[in-house]
Amino acid sequence: MPRLPLQLSPLGSANRANNLLSFATRRLYSSQPKYTSKDIATLLAKPTWSVQRLLPNTHDPTIPLSITPQKLHHLLRLSALPQPVDKAEETSMLRTLEAQIHFVKSIQDVDTKGISPLRAIRDESREAIKESTISMETLKEALAKEQVVGRRKKIQSQTTTTEAEASHIESDQWDGNALGSATKTAGKYFVVQSGN
Repeated sequence: MPRLPLQLSPLGSANRANNLLSFATRRLYSSQPKYTSKDIATLLAKPTWSVQRLLPNTHDPTIPLSITPQKLHHLLRLSALPQPVDKAEETSMLRTLEAQIHFVKSIQDVDTKGISPLRAIRDESREAIKESTISMETLKEALAKEQVVGRRKKIQSQTTTTEAEASHIESDQWDGNALGSATKTAGKYFVVQSGN
């Protein structure tokens, strides 16, 4: 399969147009801009790449399929999806699956030499990594807010209310005392009188 020249823009051609316009209006070392608005319009008039190049012609019935109807039925059974009701629906499913497989193979053929792999979908700048790194100071602060209680030495976090938080607490909010409104208690339990 021939390699496709793939130039993906994360935000599409509108973003590319904005970038080119800002580049055209920015002054370089000379007094004249490198590109004019006429040049930009000419560049954008003829797209260099389209998603359609990644998709096969699924309307041509003479193109052989790499997935057999038996494989399709097997995949549908494994996925707990309903089987096609007729031959037309089966053909449509086969063509759709073939287009998806072709698309994935085209994406896999993109030359990614020299591009570092994405570890996670988050900010991976040095500042963000430093901010998300747990340091000894962070651990000391967290451990200082814990106390060991009870016979089994259970660790509990101490809840401290700052003055700013205390000023925001309204009088009609629940104070956290579940037994405060109980008429009769036994230790840390409610006592409910039965009618019998």
